[in-house]
Amino acid sequence: MTMKPQSPSYWQLSTPPFAGGERGRVEGECDVAVIGGGFTGLSAALELARGGASVMLLEAGRIASAASGRNGGQCNAGTAHDFGALASAHGLDLARKWYLAHVDAVETVGRIAAREGIDCDFARCGRAKLAAKPEHFPNLEAAYALLTKEVDPNVLLVGPGELSSEINAQGFHGALVQTTSAQLHPGKLALGLGEAAVRAGARIWENAPVEAMERTPAQGWKLTTPRGMVRARQVLVATGGNSPYPPFGWFRRRIVTVGSFVIATEPLSNNLSQHLFPTRRNYVTSRIVGNYFRLTADNRLIFGGRARFALSNPASDAKSGRVLEARMREMFPQLAQIGIAACWGGAIDLTADRLPRAGEHDGLFYAMGYSGHGVQMATAMGERMARVMGGDPAANPFADLSWPAIPGHLGKPWFLPMVGAWYRLQDWLH
Repeated sequence: MTMKPQSPSYWQLSTPPFAGGERGRVEGECDVAVIGGGFTGLSAALELARGGASVMLLEAGRIASAASGRNGGQCNAGTAHDFGALASAHGLDLARKWYLAHVDAVETVGRIAAREGIDCDFARCGRAKLAAKPEHFPNLEAAYALLTKEVDPNVLLVGPGELSSEINAQGFHGALVQTTSAQLHPGKLALGLGEAAVRAGARIWENAPVEAMERTPAQGWKLTTPRGMVRARQVLVATGGNSPYPPFGWFRRRIVTVGSFVIATEPLSNNLSQHLFPTRRNYVTSRIVGNYFRLTADNRLIFGGRARFALSNPASDAKSGRVLEARMREMFPQLAQIGIAACWGGAIDLTADRLPRAGEHDGLFYAMGYSGHGVQMATAMGERMARVMGGDPAANPFADLSWPAIPGHLGKPWFLPMVGAWYRLQDWLH
């Protein structure tokens, strides 16, 4: 099956190609085969190899060519849920455990980058959730009170009258800041993880999609690619939910892949960037169909959102980019003359309850479904699942979550336009 082409992201355009991959046929035997060369697979391969396992990583395209290289570069400490809603649904203890797993994931990214000498522009900046309507600010006040009481003392509440100390933009009414969040250059992180994994002894093949898998009682697994076949004692599936190949149908029925689109501007002047973004945080708006944005190290504005409920391809990316550009210039009139340097689309893998999934199914280990928090959670869960596969089941904080298939969902999100209409109605009403 042929993968559809996509527009290159700013991160891909500004990162040299990975040069550490294997050039020959896909062949051999190993302790662990990792399927997928995004943050999950690269982090797992690195940790497994550092622990002494023989590792072969098989990536269908180029490393970090899918979601890991096509996001907004935010590395945030919060979950995809309001903490109060998570506690109401699952109880305070589990909500606290999962929230702290996301906080720890940011620590993990920073620790691995420092240990391996990965220059990926990792910076602790904090994340500001911006109230897009006056009536949203009381919700942020309630969230602040609950977070500081139960789980996270490292949050700040910024009232409407103080907001210019955080950001100078049109149409916001206060903010909730999680100060432990960070930002980074995803392309540089992926390149560094790949190089570190190879230094540790892992072997990485690009352009090697796994088209068939067979479990053999005596030797574990046989994985077949167009370039050859490998045998592995254990397998980690780190593809996300968007792989079109037959072996991954069980995962596709449990994940809804939605498009998320991003633009990058030309560099802003130091004076303008300092005026608009005095704290240089990650920013996300409080609408359901909202936006997220941040500055890069060289003062480009990365501005993204679910501009259209569609999947990514060059035509879709271009249409979505025009929507994002109009919204950006509305939010920041001072950017009226700033050019757009790149426009791209990516994928967010959503589970039905927007909690990650990791564990073992039918002998296959897996980690995926990060629901918009993949930069930090994928990196952390790759490392954690490597430890699980090495005999430490307690390393997986999501081990006890069941994962039923989504009714009526076979892999293609035919219902996205209806979901988009519903979300926009909710934003209008609330």
